[in-house]
Amino acid sequence: MEAGLRARSWSEIRSLFALDADATHLNTGTVGAMPHEVLDVVDRVTREWTGGLLDVYPPGLYPEHRAAIGRSYGVDQDEMVITHNATEGMARVIHGLDLREGDEVVTTSHECYSVLSNLNLLRHRHGVVVTVVTLPTGFDVRAEDVVERFAAAITPRTKVLAFAGITLFTGTMLPIRALCELAHRHGLTTVIDGALMAGMLDCDFRALGADFISCSGSKFQCGPLGTGLLYVRNKVHPEHNPLPLPAFWPIISTWYPMQGTPPPRTTTSVESCNIGDFLQSAGSASIARGAALARACELWDEIGRDRIERRVFELAEHARTAVAERFGTAAMYSPGADQRLRSPLIAFHPFRDPADAWNVKKVAEFVSRLESEHRIWTRWTEFDVEGSPHQHYAARLTTHLFNDHAEIDRAVAVMGRLAEQMS
Repeated sequence: MEAGLRARSWSEIRSLFALDADATHLNTGTVGAMPHEVLDVVDRVTREWTGGLLDVYPPGLYPEHRAAIGRSYGVDQDEMVITHNATEGMARVIHGLDLREGDEVVTTSHECYSVLSNLNLLRHRHGVVVTVVTLPTGFDVRAEDVVERFAAAITPRTKVLAFAGITLFTGTMLPIRALCELAHRHGLTTVIDGALMAGMLDCDFRALGADFISCSGSKFQCGPLGTGLLYVRNKVHPEHNPLPLPAFWPIISTWYPMQGTPPPRTTTSVESCNIGDFLQSAGSASIARGAALARACELWDEIGRDRIERRVFELAEHARTAVAERFGTAAMYSPGADQRLRSPLIAFHPFRDPADAWNVKKVAEFVSRLESEHRIWTRWTEFDVEGSPHQHYAARLTTHLFNDHAEIDRAVAVMGRLAEQMS
């Protein structure tokens, strides 16, 4: 069956996933649904290695898996690391950067908590200055608005731009390439929280022009919980990123030299050392989860990553239209007018009273009742809004390849009725 997945219907593709027939999963932005085959790999490989008198360390470097996954994302094995999750990848990057007291990092208030907490740790430990930009929100936001916020925050002391490729709170797809080019012009290192990118976008990590991209393996890529992908730029391709490779310390590594130093970082398109191996080598690893993540990536390649991206975004447009018709574009925090900023994550205010956007208990109850009363899984999010004295709370739905138009229509209709009851 697998060889023909590219030609299979979307209803047939849905049957690959371990999903309850009566459940509507619109929360891939938090965690995806694993295919049955991926679950089988976890079980099979765990059983093969449990109690086995085998050397567990070489497989934990995942050389073949990293090479295959790297090809799916346009990079090489020496630039790809299988991590435990996007949070771990971001932490390892943030604390591996060569930053000193007074150096500045520009980021946004819409970053994942784990990113902001690690940057705050840098602030307290090393005296790094963290400049936080509040991103614009709403249906009519344009990509230029986002780039302007970052450009205005850069100073001569700025060393790093750190931002989410797609924000988890409002689902804004930041103009990644434009922000990387901004960084190139200022000689800055780019660190991207790509938790929501892998498995959604048919993208070439190298062509984006970033230095580091940390992704979840369990969200849109639908691998096991406790898996992630980390891209570390390890070569200089001037057409994508003309800057020298940044100084970087692989802070968790059993293969970093015990004496002496690694070779200097390359200035060409040929690597001088395998930074991926340095980062991958961290004692024993979950061989089963790494193999299962690799199988999830293979399935995506067999279905067609370009096909998946088109499907995900077509469903997102259907959902965005339905939400706008039911709740109005003024209720939407996610961009809609500028196609460059749209993503499958759609955040909106469901209630009639605008002040309820500040009522976390009410928004949380709305999401909880969707789950308990209607078996519709969504999420609520919280974020800053420019000019507002209050943090805002929103309902958020997310589309993925296993969804369909009918369940999206039903979900939005249920949301509308429930919101009316609670308003």
